[in-house]
Amino acid sequence: MRQMRLAIVTPFYFPSVRGNSITVQRIESGLRDQGLLVRVWSLEHSPSSREVLQDIEGFAPDLVHGFHATSSGRIVVDAADRLGIPSILTVTGTDANTDLFDPERRAGVIEVLRRATRIVVFHEVMRAKIAGELPVVGDRIRVIGQTVRCREVPFDFRQRLAFAPDDLIFFIPSGIRRVKNVTFCLAPLEALRRHHPEVKVVFAGPVIEEDEGTRLKEELKGRPWAFYLGAVSHQEMCAMLRSVDVVINSSLSEGGMANSILEAMSRERAVLVSDIEGNRTVVQDGINGFLFGSEAEFLEKAERLVRDPRLRRTLGIKGKDKIDREFSREGEIQEYLQLYDEAIGAEARN
Repeated sequence: MRQMRLAIVTPFYFPSVRGNSITVQRIESGLRDQGLLVRVWSLEHSPSSREVLQDIEGFAPDLVHGFHATSSGRIVVDAADRLGIPSILTVTGTDANTDLFDPERRAGVIEVLRRATRIVVFHEVMRAKIAGELPVVGDRIRVIGQTVRCREVPFDFRQRLAFAPDDLIFFIPSGIRRVKNVTFCLAPLEALRRHHPEVKVVFAGPVIEEDEGTRLKEELKGRPWAFYLGAVSHQEMCAMLRSVDVVINSSLSEGGMANSILEAMSRERAVLVSDIEGNRTVVQDGINGFLFGSEAEFLEKAERLVRDPRLRRTLGIKGKDKIDREFSREGEIQEYLQLYDEAIGAEARN
């Protein structure tokens, strides 16, 4: 039987630790384990569309799979049309939550979604959103949830930052950009420290938007209890999760399932996350984590987590149970294999 050849196009890839990169690395690794011949093209360093298309044609894949409709969509559907093969587009977050409703980008997103053989989203809420805006593609959307692949290397950040053994660490693993809203937590945590001086907060992730990086550094001035480690590797990030107490996600929007939340839950960490569609697909408030919709609610729930280590432990255990039960990496890869077979069959009938 001929080995299936898969071309993947992504806006970011290793060593980047952005969400699309982590997702693609996980899926690529699983597909290689299943015997596929996979090659990845990253758009991070702005190769020309012509160069990428020529390379893909030379590779002669059986299908081409792109991540993020705005960034990768046009190259993916153009390559598929040239080669007469199926195209898969995974909608990952801002392409549906923001670009689909942006007057300048909407037409481009709609065009590539119309042309794609199949569309992947991480959760039903994203399927409903896209189908509501573009009903014609509704029967081509497939829901395949995110899973977890979190390998570690030794990384003792507590020693590096000279933390005391009883310091209680809130952790924000995130790229620094506006949609991630990373500085939200600083004011309520500052208020919390008036009664709980053991509280510290650590940010880790690359600066993606310079204005936001500057804003974070300004916000950290005069707050010696708040630290920004800069970009760390994904393996170091996974190791850090073992040594923190609460993981925060304060995003304004998510594409269905944030890798950072899934990874934190897989390591039995309590999570405190913004009450938005993408986060609600994973976190059930008070059961396997906490949701917050305001600064006051964040402060109230953060204080509960500080005061009650048993609560942190219980939420962490329930979170890991959910990951173990519902987020099988083996199941994810089988769903992609089934999708590829389906797409190839659909293309052959056209």
